[in-house]
Amino acid sequence: MANEAVREKYGSIARSVSEESSSACCDPALRCCDPITKNLYGDGEKDLLPEKAVLASLGCGNPTALIDLKPGETVLDLGSGGGIDVLLSAKRVGPNGKAYGLDMTDDMLALARENQRQAGATNVEFLKGEIENIPLPDHSVDVVISNCVINLSADKSLVLREAFRVLRPGGRFAVSDVVVHGEVPVAVRESMLLWVGCIAGALEENDYRAKLQAAGFIDIDVEPTRTYDIEDARVFLTEAGIDVDEIAPLVEGRFLSAFLRATKPTEPCCTPGCCIPTAEVERS
Repeated sequence: MANEAVREKYGSIARSVSEESSSACCDPALRCCDPITKNLYGDGEKDLLPEKAVLASLGCGNPTALIDLKPGETVLDLGSGGGIDVLLSAKRVGPNGKAYGLDMTDDMLALARENQRQAGATNVEFLKGEIENIPLPDHSVDVVISNCVINLSADKSLVLREAFRVLRPGGRFAVSDVVVHGEVPVAVRESMLLWVGCIAGALEENDYRAKLQAAGFIDIDVEPTRTYDIEDARVFLTEAGIDVDEIAPLVEGRFLSAFLRATKPTEPCCTPGCCIPTAEVERS
């Protein structure tokens, strides 16, 4: 799906959050009653953040809970939305660290900056740009995170190469995303992705691994965090005119949220799966 469609959709969501109170949580546009997005953050995390940062969370996981962030590190969140993962990361890296959020949607950036102001976060910076063209220099961050955003990109390989570029040697890639486990018929996959992926696609698990490896990453790991039950989508799919009972055997256990980890090598090497691209070596 074109970036313009993604920009419009998430701009609309940001405006809804900015204009409404928490009573709007079950607005279908916000998806906060959706099993994909609910119960991702503990009360201890949510209580420390502005309410609208929590309302604008549209991810499929909680990458900040699954990556070991260290004081003084620099973190970049791809597709930072209302800023919840940026603000959580900023607390963990402390005043000597830095948390960047990157988003291409003006309304989301405005919401995120207001949430930053309310949170009093001084080690945070929100940048405007596309995840396929990150506006940061080479080797400038220690950790790249993202929460169910890379699956929205039409060029996921480019996103992963850009993440690799901005990471310092030894830097970590740690994202939550929707993936597909195994083969699913195209028609059925598209029907399910109306719900799981909203307006975008999700990579098959092994395809994701291959793209990470092609970008230059090593130590790739895919950890399932939530498998989507067909019953979670029954109402949504039925309203869309899809026979849930007919497709259930073909999709059960195939769509899931996963935490994907990978590492940028500390130096060029020549073993399989450990090769920093030539252009990257020349910039080092």
